[in-house]
Amino acid sequence: MVEVKAIVLRAAGINCDMETEYALELAGAKTQRMHINRIIEDKTLLEEFQIIVFPGGFSYGDDVAAGKILANQIIHHLSEPIQKFIDDGKLVLGICNGFQVLVKTGILPGNNSTKHQEETTITYNDSGKFEDRWVYLAPQTNKCIFIEPGRQIYLPIAHGEGKVVTKDSATLDKLKSEGLVAFKYVDKNGQEGDYPINPNGSTDSIAGLTDTTGRILGLMPHPERFVRPTQHPHWSRLKEKPASDGMTIFNNAVKYIQENF
Repeated sequence: MVEVKAIVLRAAGINCDMETEYALELAGAKTQRMHINRIIEDKTLLEEFQIIVFPGGFSYGDDVAAGKILANQIIHHLSEPIQKFIDDGKLVLGICNGFQVLVKTGILPGNNSTKHQEETTITYNDSGKFEDRWVYLAPQTNKCIFIEPGRQIYLPIAHGEGKVVTKDSATLDKLKSEGLVAFKYVDKNGQEGDYPINPNGSTDSIAGLTDTTGRILGLMPHPERFVRPTQHPHWSRLKEKPASDGMTIFNNAVKYIQENF
């Protein structure tokens, strides 16, 4: 069986890299946290990995806009090696700040035109405050390899800029028709709704996006924060041990690499 190797990108202000590394290792991947400056210095480092994760946090203090400075580093220094990584059939995951980075580089949604960077973005929550709560997510596509089709999951969020917005209704229609919406915010019964069901006011309740291949996923909630049953906020009151929903994301990624490389 192939040894799955994952890299978790680090930069100033990133603060979820260790939890993400732990989740990947639980899933069976040999994982290394690496600062972006090392990769910029030696771009061949990416070649030995099959999964790259842009973790959560506040890269560079979220100056200018959340994820914008790190996105600019990717655009100006790593666009070619990252694109080669994708073209080689490997996997990219962006969590919270990492999702913001993927959108602001134009890698999501679609990864097929730089114009997506202008047509879809992530901005300030409608509530005008940092939202820290648990949310239900309903999958919207069958082609994203990170997702277990039909399985609603429960994950925590922690962000001040998580509102996914599109330029116009035509852009939204295109996201939906091409299967680029990965997750939507829903309630316990799988129904969309206003705040706090949709915690940030995202257009059409979008919580995550994928690309045309299904090998790139970005989402605002944190799967790495629910990898053990005891991390569920009500675990001690539940009659049955809760499933660690966050692990579905990481398990599916590792399984895909094992079966395809």
